[in-house]
Amino acid sequence: MKTALVTLSDEGARLLAPLTGRLPEARLFVHESVRDESIRCEPVLHETARQDSAPHEANRSDPDRRDSIRSGTESEQEAPTAERFTKIVELTASLLPVCRGLVYAAPCGVVIRALAPLIKSKFEDPAVVVLDVGGRWAVSLLSGHEGGANDLAIRVANLTGAEPVVTTTTEALKSVIVGIGCRRGTPAERIIAAVRETLAEAGIALEEVRLLASADVKADEAGLLEAAETLGIPIRFIAAEEIRASLREFSHSDFVAKKVNLPAVAEPAALLAGRRTRFICRKKTYNGITIALAREGFSWSESVPAGR
Repeated sequence: MKTALVTLSDEGARLLAPLTGRLPEARLFVHESVRDESIRCEPVLHETARQDSAPHEANRSDPDRRDSIRSGTESEQEAPTAERFTKIVELTASLLPVCRGLVYAAPCGVVIRALAPLIKSKFEDPAVVVLDVGGRWAVSLLSGHEGGANDLAIRVANLTGAEPVVTTTTEALKSVIVGIGCRRGTPAERIIAAVRETLAEAGIALEEVRLLASADVKADEAGLLEAAETLGIPIRFIAAEEIRASLREFSHSDFVAKKVNLPAVAEPAALLAGRRTRFICRKKTYNGITIALAREGFSWSESVPAGR
């Protein structure tokens, strides 16, 4: 087990259940009060959780620890049966030493109280992400940078439609979002070259980029995923419905509309992946790859309030 999914409620169980097959070696743990009949549950034995994986100390020395969370390259497995627990404090104590990532659908206060006696350091603790049961926010709570929780929060957000919340200081200083559109099968090296060229023309360093962004119809695009991994920058996929409903101003493309039934990809993705965004560079095209740059952090009076 590399990822534990933990919840106290029926709503949380329904939110987390689809993630069991889409996060690395994920197992679902639900409180004994959960009665959702669509989720088959068995009693949980806390002791077996410790025997299920290598000790936490071994995880720290595993060179693939952070990569597994950030890239999600492990093969996805079938959703397992959920396991019941009675006390979240006891469950957390049994899971923390053996998991690389924990995703809770629960109040932050409850999770913090469960974690507090167990926390060691940002170099030792696993990634912890907290979702509200409404699926609106995915909060990177613990070990954001070193442990990979920032990237895990973005991945969970991509899978659930939540908004990722990252408060790490080094990430907050980054304010540029790179929107990308590309044809199916575009190789990563061409995407990377287009990103670098656009940034260079705009006088922006790669270190200023917080996110790459595209539409969710591109979520399985191998070249995009490889480009994000190579550049070391998380990629956010914006729901097609959000792009269609957005009131933000961006260029429309008949070609894109015909191919993927969207008005555009690069420009709306750049605007919608962040908060209080404004264009730095409108869409540019490089051999079938479109790149747009936006910067976030402007006051509402300087950006468009509707549709982010």
